[in-house]
This record gives sequence, C-alpha cells and structure tokens, in this order.
Amino acid sequence: MPDTPSPLHLAVALDGAGWHPAAWREPEARPDELFTARYWADLVTEAERGLLDLVTIEDSLGLQSALPLEPDERTDQVRGRLDAVLIAARVAPLTRRIGLIPAAVVTHTEPFHLSKAIATLDHVSSGRAGVQVRVSGRPDEAAHFGRRSLPPLRIEDLDSPAQRDLVRDLFAEAADYVEVLRRLWDSWEDDAEIRDVATGRFVDRAKLHYIDFEGSRFSVRGPSITPRPPQGQPVVAALAHRDEPFRLVGRSADLGFVTPQDAGQARSIVADIREAQAAAGRADETVHVFGDLVVLLDDTPGAAADRKARLDERAGADHPGDALFFTGTAVELADLLEELQRSGLTGFRLRPAVLPHDLEQITRRLVPELQRRGAFRTAYEAPTLRGLLGLPRPANRYTSV
Repeated sequence: MPDTPSPLHLAVALDGAGWHPAAWREPEARPDELFTARYWADLVTEAERGLLDLVTIEDSLGLQSALPLEPDERTDQVRGRLDAVLIAARVAPLTRRIGLIPAAVVTHTEPFHLSKAIATLDHVSSGRAGVQVRVSGRPDEAAHFGRRSLPPLRIEDLDSPAQRDLVRDLFAEAADYVEVLRRLWDSWEDDAEIRDVATGRFVDRAKLHYIDFEGSRFSVRGPSITPRPPQGQPVVAALAHRDEPFRLVGRSADLGFVTPQDAGQARSIVADIREAQAAAGRADETVHVFGDLVVLLDDTPGAAADRKARLDERAGADHPGDALFFTGTAVELADLLEELQRSGLTGFRLRPAVLPHDLEQITRRLVPELQRRGAFRTAYEAPTLRGLLGLPRPANRYTSV
C-alpha cells in the first residue's frame, strides 16, 4: 500500500477586507470595521474554531498599492492599516491555541524594538507568537525614515547586476536582523528570574548576557529588557519568491511561505530551500515550507469563478497577484492541496480573497473535508506554536553546561 501522507499544516493570511482589491465592496464585507479590534478578533477566533495552526497578519511601512514596488493614487481600494504586532497582542488573550504571526518590515526598523515586542507577544499568548520578517526596497518607504536612500526597484530590472546587488544586500541585512532577534531572545537564561522575596533578589544578573553583535548595518550589545520567551525562540517566518529570499528561509527561518503555480514548481522551490538550509548547516533542523494560495470558495460548482469575475470587473482588471488563485469548492481545493503536498510542501497558507466569507469557507467546509480524509487534525495537540509545528524548544546559546 502507498505511504499515507503526513497530516498537513494549515494557516490563513489576514489582510484588510481580503486579498482581492475589490473585496471591501462585497455584501458580506465589513469595511467600516477594518480599524476596530472586534473585526480582527472575530477573524482570528474563526480561524481558531477551524483548528488552524496559525494566522499571519499583514503589515507594511507604506500604503497598500496596486503596483508591486511603488505607491499608487487609487482611492477605490482599501488603504491604511493597523499595526500587525499590536493586533496580535490584542487578540492573544481572546484565543487559546492558534499561533499568531504578525508581519514586520525589518529594513528600516530596529531589531531591539522588534525582539522585545515579539517576546512580549509570546508571553501574553503563553507561547503562540512568531514574526514574519519582510524586506522593503521601496524608495517611498525609505523616505519615511531618512536614514538611507534607495533607487527605484522595478520588476523588469530585478535580474540586472545593480538590482541583484541591492536585493542581495537587503536580504543579507535581514539575515543579520534575524540573528540579532534570536540572540536577544536568548540573552536571558530561562531561570534568570529568581523572585525571592526573602533575600530581596528578583533577578540573577549573571544569567543576563551581552550579545555583542557587530554587523554592517547595526551593532547591538544587549541584553534584552524582556525575559526569554516561553517558546525560547518564537517562530520566524518569511515569504520567498526568488533565490535570495529562498536563502533567507534556508539560513534563518523556521517557516517559509512560497508561491508555486503548480506541483513541478513547488518541487523545485522546496529543493532550492533545502539546498540553502544544508549550506547554512541546518540540514538536520525542521524548516517548514508552506505553499500560498489565494482562495475563493463556494459550495456550488462555478459560483466562486463567477464571484471572481465580478470582483475583477469591480477592480477594473483581472487580479492575478503573486500567488496561485484558486476558485472552486472545498472538495476541489482539498484535492489540490493533497496533490501539492506530494511535491514536498509541509503545509499551506491560504489567503481568503474576501473576508469573512472565504475564511468561513476554509474553517467550515475545507477543514471538515480534510478531516474526513484523515489529512488534518481534529483537535489541537500542543499548547504552543512550536509544538503545533513539531519544532523543539531550542536550548539557550548562552547557558553554561
């Protein structure tokens, strides 16, 4: 008999009213609530009701744009965001098991600030935090900070020598940033807090460590001001489309999100990441690779395709996006996920095209179908995000044996 595939991991990516730019105009959308805590709490609790591994929450340093690498002037699409880390911190006490991974741009921000924000999220969620590191090459976002100027980055020029050098530099900086995050999370040993009222000692200062990181972009001494997170190391994720991002995932991340268009491309991408993982000396570590799909789901065959056509008409153009667009039923999507899983993907991050409709189709239609096939959990098996993903709690690098 053929081997039974491992149960797959399932995540959803939350962004505004949904991943289609016309989603906010759908009858079930809630555009007047996009900047409220209730809206985000409702979405994340629905995802947890479906036993999903985690949610990611999008963020950026510039307004959303229909153009990939520069701002636009459109007023017919959602513009503006709440801070993703703060959203995650707000919904953490309202949930119990689902992982929370806000996105954070690392190009212009300070690793010390982000390290304590994500460590705090891990504490308030009892070990369910992560961070999706993002790189920005947009000149308009660099202008918010005034620390550096960036040349225009164009999709058609990404393979030019100058653009390749820029992209390589940005992702090398991101790798250093992740290294600083990890060192700061380790800068407190697990038992550094004594809290002994009788002796008056709250902390053992010998168990707080300078990290003394020196890089080309920043130097950080440490230690953190936040005790070591419950997971030891919160989960680090990254979205990867090309060679440099693939190397970042293999070298620095626990979880990569990729955007294959078919099973063959998925197999090639997984191989590239595994090669980068081995080159970084991490061949024995678990690095998950999730395939991203934008999904429109409906019960009736053809209804989702009709809905996409209506959304595209409202948006004024077909909306291909960076990831594969799936339109169909939950049964059809389950078939596709099982096919793609055989290419080496360990899970999937689904991007609901319209919220809350397509999220509810995932949790109330797709999940039961996968459970019926024995391909997805029927209960949460671990209290932490690392536990759900089968990742061990890492030892502290500074602890003396």
